[in-house]
Amino acid sequence: MLTVGDLMTRDVVTLEETDDLVRVDDLLKLNHIRHLPVVREGRLVGLVSHRDLIRALARQLAAHQSEPISVARIMSRDVEMVRSDLPVRDGIYKLLDHRFGCLPVVDRDRRLVGIITEADFMRMAARLLDAASARRDDSAGVSAP
Repeated sequence: MLTVGDLMTRDVVTLEETDDLVRVDDLLKLNHIRHLPVVREGRLVGLVSHRDLIRALARQLAAHQSEPISVARIMSRDVEMVRSDLPVRDGIYKLLDHRFGCLPVVDRDRRLVGIITEADFMRMAARLLDAASARRDDSAGVSAP
């Protein structure tokens, strides 16, 4: 059985609650990602998405504020998280049912061990489609390009 742990990204880019919006923007752009888990001493305490950043910046502009805004003020605290032994099918349905873009993966002590995103599932789907296409071509006697 394929599990979330088989597909997840283990080297996760994270934030701390004291980081500011500039740091959020820099990390999102630099790493070409849309979600940043927030950790305290290695434990998951929140999540900041690209959408959260845009919302916070819009509010800051509307209020004509110039002081830095901390991650603690904009992060989602009620974060759905999963364990690495969760079957992939269950992870997919959790994303679809709740319209999440990612699921942080934690151990029993809420220590962040990875993250799984829509992109991870799309890569898996592409590999499965490629394999199915190759099998179909092989059974039809067609050689791949």
